Amino acid sequence: MRHVNDPAVIDRLMETPGTWAIVGLTRNEWRAAHSVALTVRDVMGNRIIPVNLRGEDVHGEKGYAALADIPAELHPIDVVDCFVNSHRVGDVVDQAIAVGAKALWLQLGVIDDAAAERAEAAGLDVVMNACPDQELWRRNRKRA
Repeated sequence: MRHVNDPAVIDRLMETPGTWAIVGLTRNEWRAAHSVALTVRDVMGNRIIPVNLRGEDVHGEKGYAALADIPAELHPIDVVDCFVNSHRVGDVVDQAIAVGAKALWLQLGVIDDAAAERAEAAGLDVVMNACPDQELWRRNRKRA
């Protein structure tokens, strides 16, 4: 089954401050995750948690190598935002389910219908092939 984004879910995730674990966020300023994370934190008002293979700190925020490494005091994880290749996102989805995340956001070009279906079956809200930066731009254009 092909996933279709629910605009109400996007609106709620965009408007409700919470904790976003951003998988694939590194210090590499050339990657989209680097700037989108600032939007998620500084414009949308969320706490961000960098998750990357090295566990690097990014934007002054403590980083972790896996979702399971994020300490309990930083839970709940409201959104797991995925900046990973589509063929790797299934593993991230399984980790998100295991840590009790509430929602999964797959960035532009990150598409895995089976993983999205697994997440939804586990009770997570899912947004796929979308970017918070672009969603903010669309919202601001509608208001203008």
